[in-house]
Amino acid sequence: MAVLRPLAALLCAAALSVATAAEACTRAVYLGPEGRVLTGRSFDWKLPITSNFWAFPRGLQRDGAAGPRSISWTSRYGSLVVSGYDVSTVDGMNEAGLVANLLWMVEADYPTDDGVTPRISISIWAQFFLDNFATVAEAVAWLAANPLDAASGDVPGQPGRLTTVHLSLSDASGDSAILEWLDGELVIHHGREFRVMTNEPRYEEQLAVQAYWSRVDPRDFLPGTNRATDRFVRASFYIDAVEQSDDPRVAAAATMSVIRNVSVPWGISIADAPNLSTTRWRVAADSKDLLYYAESALSPNTFWVDLKRLDLSEGAPVLLLDLGVDMTRILSGEVSGRFAPAEPFAFEPAQ
Repeated sequence: MAVLRPLAALLCAAALSVATAAEACTRAVYLGPEGRVLTGRSFDWKLPITSNFWAFPRGLQRDGAAGPRSISWTSRYGSLVVSGYDVSTVDGMNEAGLVANLLWMVEADYPTDDGVTPRISISIWAQFFLDNFATVAEAVAWLAANPLDAASGDVPGQPGRLTTVHLSLSDASGDSAILEWLDGELVIHHGREFRVMTNEPRYEEQLAVQAYWSRVDPRDFLPGTNRATDRFVRASFYIDAVEQSDDPRVAAAATMSVIRNVSVPWGISIADAPNLSTTRWRVAADSKDLLYYAESALSPNTFWVDLKRLDLSEGAPVLLLDLGVDMTRILSGEVSGRFAPAEPFAFEPAQ
C-alpha cells in the first residue's frame, strides 16, 4: 500500500478533485457503543435514474456477466439491494450484516483481459460480495487467494462513457475495506479506520488530504464545498462528532444527518461545473439489527426495511419494491410488506 505523501502531493490531490466531474457520492461508517454499526451513503447522479429495492434469497445461481471466463457461484446469503437502472447492484446489505457500496471514481482503471484470469462485470461486483461473504475479513482473504479481474461497460444510456467505480465493504464488527482498480491492479485498504469514502482522488491521496486537515481545528473551519475531498473531511469529522448511541433510532438519525451534511443540493447549477451531480437518495444500513433506511430527495419521508421480516431462504421468490425514478414513490415506516414477487433483473454484461 502506498505511503502517504507530503504537502506538495496533497495540493496536487486537491487540484485533481476540482477538475474531476460528475457523479459524486459519500459513504461513512458509524461505530456506536455496544456494537451498533451503521453504514450511510448518498447517491449523487447528474441524470434521473431508476433505483429499486430488490430482495434476493439464498441459493441463486449467478455468473459474472463478463464473457466465457466469467466466475460463477451460488449465493450463500440473502440480501437487500438497491439497483442502478435495474441492471446493477449499487448498494445493499446481506443477512449477515455485510454492506457493499459502489461509488463513482473517474480514475478507476480495469485490467486488460489476459485470457486466463476469471472475470466479473462491475455491474455485479458488489452483489458478488453480498452473496458470498459474512465479513470484510472473509472477502479480503478470498481475494488474496483467488485472482479475479473486473471488467466494465458503458453507463446505460450514455454510449462511450465507461462505468468507473470503486467499492467499499463494511460489516457488523465495524471492519471496513476500500477496493479500487488502479493501473489494472486491485488495491485494497483494509481496516476499521477506513470509514469514509467519496470519489476522487484515489484513496491513498484522500487519506493524505485528510491528514492535512486533521491539523486544523474543525470547530474553527471545515472545508465546505461539494468537492470530493471536502466531503471526505466533513464526513470524517461529523461521523465521530454526532451522538454515539446504541439506540437504533438515534444511531440512524445521527448517521443520516452526517450524510445529509455531505449531500449536494437538488438541481445545483454552477457555470464552470456543468457535470456536478445532485444527491438523489440516501441510505443507512444498520448491521446490528439488519435495518436498511432510505430517503429520496424528492420524498418527505424516511422508510426502512427490516431484513429479518423478509423471506431470504433458499427457494423463496425474488422480491421487488418498485420505487420509481429517483425513488419518487412516497413511503413511510417499515415497508417489508410492500415487496412483491418479480423476475430478477439481468446484470449488465461487461463489454
